[in-house]
Amino acid sequence: MTESVHLIEALDARVERRSERREFFKNALGAAAITAAGATALSMSSVAAAQSVTDADVLNFALNLEYLEAQFYSYAAYGTGLDNSLLGGSGTQGAVRGGRQVNFTDPIVSQYAREIAQDEIAHVKFLRTALGTAAVAQPVIDVSVSPTSAFSLAAQAAGLVPAGTAFDPYATDEAFLLGAFIFEDVGVTAYKGAAPLLTSKAYLEAAAGLLAVEAYHAAIVRTTLYGKGIATPSLRTSADAISRARDSLDGGGANTTIFGANDIDQGISSYSATPINLATTQAAVTVSNIVPLDSNGVAYSRSVSQVLNIVYLNSGAASAGGFFPNGMAGNIKTSTAAA
Repeated sequence: MTESVHLIEALDARVERRSERREFFKNALGAAAITAAGATALSMSSVAAAQSVTDADVLNFALNLEYLEAQFYSYAAYGTGLDNSLLGGSGTQGAVRGGRQVNFTDPIVSQYAREIAQDEIAHVKFLRTALGTAAVAQPVIDVSVSPTSAFSLAAQAAGLVPAGTAFDPYATDEAFLLGAFIFEDVGVTAYKGAAPLLTSKAYLEAAAGLLAVEAYHAAIVRTTLYGKGIATPSLRTSADAISRARDSLDGGGANTTIFGANDIDQGISSYSATPINLATTQAAVTVSNIVPLDSNGVAYSRSVSQVLNIVYLNSGAASAGGFFPNGMAGNIKTSTAAA
């Protein structure tokens, strides 16, 4: 059999796996639930449901995530954080720990970094304008480099570096991409999961627009990592390991090279069990998995609690940690233990 035939088989296998996932969800939730709402039916977290959540609460939750992304990309692209005029608001304003400019060697990655940085800064401005005086101040954010920094702890959990070792997302183009991948997918699922909590159609439309941009960003990072991973396979396996680490935090399913039925987080690679060379059982066809989605071709949602589990780097009930050492600002800031 030719390599192209095996590639087709690998793609067919991926479709079959997604069909199996669809059957799993139908059995668990009922076919009507899947048809009507898909994974969004799971997005209402017990944290949000247990309290009266306002549109301002949801937008401030999003603003916290945008503060994090904007600071990381701004430092990586320009060597400076956000202007202080964009950081004030209700509550105590926190400082940014760490961050520095990346000495990019790939002009394409450098251009991507600057473009995404500008987008994320614009998101902060947009949400602060929409919230007005209700906007929360930026909390303490950790984007530093040390053995105990958020990036390092996440990388250690994924097995990218040994325990007690620092991971520097500003060291190289590739390290920057892996650092971005740690939380880039989270923003997409966070916006989709938070959408049902909004009551204002105007805010819902705005959230949809922000989700689309975050999805573009995630696709850029995933595509670039996969492309560079053709020549350097460790980049692909590292990204896949990060995805598995996120799954261990949010309880979203055991991520394996063959995606599980409950796998709301997926790596950038999918593998066929059929070897290209039948005489070499070690070799297998690798298929890109740029877009993580369910069997209906729909992006997954995360509850606010699942998002907090990831950014706090804690699968248990928590109100602070990881990228937000003192916790998020606002009323939505405490997670429950991952299922």
